[in-house]
Amino acid sequence: MFRRLFLVACCLSASSGGLAAPVPLGGELGLFVDRRLIGRLDHVQQVLGQPQPKEVALVFDQPWEKAANYVTVIKDGPTYRMYYRGAALKADGEFDAEAEVTCYAESADGISWTKPNLGLHEFRGSRANNILLGPDPRHISHNFAVFLDSRPGVPPAERFKAVGGVFDGNGTRHASAAEAAKGGGLFRFVSADGLHWKLLSPEPVFPGYALDSLNCPVWVADENQYAIYLRTWSEGGTPEQPAFRGYRTISRAVSKDFLTWSPPERMSFGDSPPENLYTNGTHPYFRDPHLLVALGFRFSPQRQVIDPADEARFGVHHTQARGVSDAVLLTSRGGLAYDRTFLESFIRPGPDPKAWTARNNSPALGVVPTGPGEMSIYTVTRYTMPDCRLQRYALRTDGFASIRAPYAGGSVTTKPLVFAGTKLVLNFATSSVGGVRVELLDETGQPLAGYSAADCDEIVGDHLDRTVTWQGKPDVAALAGRTVCLRFVMQDADLYSFQFQP
Repeated sequence: MFRRLFLVACCLSASSGGLAAPVPLGGELGLFVDRRLIGRLDHVQQVLGQPQPKEVALVFDQPWEKAANYVTVIKDGPTYRMYYRGAALKADGEFDAEAEVTCYAESADGISWTKPNLGLHEFRGSRANNILLGPDPRHISHNFAVFLDSRPGVPPAERFKAVGGVFDGNGTRHASAAEAAKGGGLFRFVSADGLHWKLLSPEPVFPGYALDSLNCPVWVADENQYAIYLRTWSEGGTPEQPAFRGYRTISRAVSKDFLTWSPPERMSFGDSPPENLYTNGTHPYFRDPHLLVALGFRFSPQRQVIDPADEARFGVHHTQARGVSDAVLLTSRGGLAYDRTFLESFIRPGPDPKAWTARNNSPALGVVPTGPGEMSIYTVTRYTMPDCRLQRYALRTDGFASIRAPYAGGSVTTKPLVFAGTKLVLNFATSSVGGVRVELLDETGQPLAGYSAADCDEIVGDHLDRTVTWQGKPDVAALAGRTVCLRFVMQDADLYSFQFQP
């Protein structure tokens, strides 16, 4: 009785005088990374995905790519493109901040990567290297972040866009005294092919902000505007208050044309505790541009796990002697809010002791498909060590999170929603004894005729796009545009996503 009363409350819409307006789902992918669609969990859990370590994608072993970090990975048609920061070493072994470069790698599958000889910039008398952008007094290569612009009507010459630039607080890393007085900022670039770049404007944006790490530009389709997700500070680091302290956080600025930008505003994180987020990795999920996925680089600056003797043996740079890091999952539906449904680590440092030093496990910007049912995430590990590398992790498609039911069974009921389409498709996995059934409820919480769990043909197996049927029939077209709730009745199963399709 209680469950039925709850379902009545869950499914009443505001239009009928009930509790909540229905979610306009349309044909959008239903993911369980947040609580946007979840009305009730009954003996099931919302579970964070677990990316699995695969092969080493790249080893940063060339003399021009030391201190490699701040990686971006993009799938451009059949080609995977990778951009990352490198730098040469001085004679005393210190990193040469004046020799920072942007490097480039390429792949046909996102798994096996090559460093092409681009022939664009000379390094120690030779152009046989993969340097995309050479040393620049504006320090553009410190954190060159690229995205493939999906804005409708974008000129072909501006298909790729990027930002790069820093401010270290004392004006020593800028091209001129005038720039130093303004406090540096981010410089914007455009490209037709992702290899040859043109400065969009000589004037940087966000001068005076304590910018560092990877600042992430995106096209936010739902808002019809660009956004840059910036690494800022909890206190200061602005033109009004140059000195910064506290913890590293994220702010956002927006633009309609990539030229004129709003002042950065702080992002919110719900009621989650404050943490140092060194980078944010915010970008649209390739299967659902309505969802912004953020792979945050969480930094614990005062923790030390490896003893000094091992750090010396590993070749850890003295600036990285303290601090440990991992990757966390954040999401956003736009605006100034991140969702942190999951505070647990998304990618732990793991068993490699070299991954337990400062600024390791830095997630690349970008999640890309790399095979049937698989997508890949990349992290930089063994940072500043002679064998610094990029590690690939594999995750099931849509596998950021799932609804998991135990052997005893349970159910998840969605909030009221309005869909478009003629069939319901699930991404799920069950055990040999498990299964999933789906029922569609009306606004009073009653199963719609012919669409109850008893009518549903049990779904068993492991599929990315299994069509749901009721007494052998998949058609739900008659319910499109109505307010309904979905109830997934599950046993020993994971439900990753659902979608109404034509």
